[in-house]
Amino acid sequence: MRLGLALPTFGPDATPDGMLRVCRTAEEMGYDSLWTGDRVLAPRVPGAPYPSRDGVMPRVYENHMDPLVALTFAASHTTRVRLGTSTLNGLWQPPVMLARSLTTLDVLSQGRLTVGLGLGWMPDEYTAVSVPWQGRGARLDETLDVLKGYWTEDVFAHEGPLFTVPETVVGLKPRQRPGPPVLLAAFTPRGLRRIGRRLDGWLPGAMPLAHLMGMWDTVLEEAVRAERDPSTLHIALRVNPELTETRTGPEQMPRAGTLEQYVDYARAAAEAGVHELFVDFGQTDTTLAERVDLAGRFLEGVRAG
Repeated sequence: MRLGLALPTFGPDATPDGMLRVCRTAEEMGYDSLWTGDRVLAPRVPGAPYPSRDGVMPRVYENHMDPLVALTFAASHTTRVRLGTSTLNGLWQPPVMLARSLTTLDVLSQGRLTVGLGLGWMPDEYTAVSVPWQGRGARLDETLDVLKGYWTEDVFAHEGPLFTVPETVVGLKPRQRPGPPVLLAAFTPRGLRRIGRRLDGWLPGAMPLAHLMGMWDTVLEEAVRAERDPSTLHIALRVNPELTETRTGPEQMPRAGTLEQYVDYARAAAEAGVHELFVDFGQTDTTLAERVDLAGRFLEGVRAG
């Protein structure tokens, strides 16, 4: 199982020095990937509850970097680790602009990009970028159509219900062919079936592994129905630790526990068939130095198993 680490693109450590330290240290430690998230607003009172146990949005989101610009910075200071978004809201800009940005980043990183898309949870952000909250699934499907065409066709045009792209020559292609892998954060049956039909993999959040793998079975079954090879699909599991000083009961994991419990969870995930797991210590009450130390101890613990 590959292991990844979230970059400090939120909160007080979202600085050039913080980014540089985590980029270089993670690659030196032996991490396989680095990840960014996406936020355009941090309302004092969001229009919808944050998808967590208490429904409260982490205040670190008040200080946020652009995820693709941050990954471009990371690409320039690393040579080996893959670079992923978890998640990039793929509906906040016209899909042809998104295709151009992702193509550029894949070229500049020499083919290290993993595109993790999501639909977001806060209607306020859709209002801010003048995109309707309703109809997100149809907008995502057409966005995926444009990405595929832009990446695979030398002369590309698109005419759809939402977007029109006049015929154009597309000279710059992604380093990865036919394009960078595209994963989706989805948890409804419809979203899981969409992954099986047309995506390269799934971006779930940490949950009990039996439940996780049961949802993954839905993805694989849909891939078979769509006559796709299910073995080509990929899970990249996000873990946002809530660290405690003493061990928690099994009913609380993986929501909260000790570092050692999260190490055990990662080992169990690998045994269950998870392909990649990345951890975000950025929502813990720690300094950057402490986060780097936690990242080293976590990696060492999982690899030792």
